[in-house]
Amino acid sequence: MTEGQSPSAKPAKNLLALNPKEEAEFKKKVQEVKTRPQKGESLNPGVIYVGHLPNGLFEPQLRQYFEQFGTVLRLRLSRSKKTGGSKGYAFVEFDCDEVAKIVVETMNNYLMGERIIKCDLVPPEKVHSRLFVGSQKTFKKPSLPAVKRYNKKRTPAEAKRMTSKLLLKEARLRKKLAEKGIDYDFPGFASQVSKNKIAADDANASICSLDITPVCTPSVLEKRKSVKIDDDDEDDEIIIKAPKKSKRKNKKT
Repeated sequence: MTEGQSPSAKPAKNLLALNPKEEAEFKKKVQEVKTRPQKGESLNPGVIYVGHLPNGLFEPQLRQYFEQFGTVLRLRLSRSKKTGGSKGYAFVEFDCDEVAKIVVETMNNYLMGERIIKCDLVPPEKVHSRLFVGSQKTFKKPSLPAVKRYNKKRTPAEAKRMTSKLLLKEARLRKKLAEKGIDYDFPGFASQVSKNKIAADDANASICSLDITPVCTPSVLEKRKSVKIDDDDEDDEIIIKAPKKSKRKNKKT
């Protein structure tokens, strides 16, 4: 009867391959098994929210800063779709939730760039599946061709055409409101056009009043002909003469 091995027996330290020719490949596989994490020690990623970010902190700076705590898997800085500027908050995903907790404890209420940073741990069930979509791409400022077309400099003919279209749309809107029995009045584009016209007329009038050398037009020539200038009339001038000073002679006594 043979004795069974005790359950507390330790495995051999040095493992050898049965075939000496496969020793190198065997050692490589053993090393991979040793470095592989066990099932109970698998790392769960953790996501944090970082708010009140100061100006000048973008994706490269944020990644470089948070990598001192641990491995950063993904990072998303919230930006405006119109301008591309930062909204002042970001989401950072670490490879370990314990590291994320340490970051929250360290960075919450931390003063950075004259701002108090707010940092919270996002629960796994509240992490949206599309939270980090596009975070791996390099940011490019939006071109927005429609905005460029709208804000471009227009010729007088193009500006007139655009104004007529806006006035036509506004007239249609007023008609629809009236048909539905809605008594609503608003200034609209028509008032803006009239204000601009009055301002332009006032500017032209002020320029004409200050003009030293008016342009010779037929109307100006007619006005000059209608004005009669009498050069023969002499102006009555009143000349006031100052009285002569009298000299007093001293009487001899």
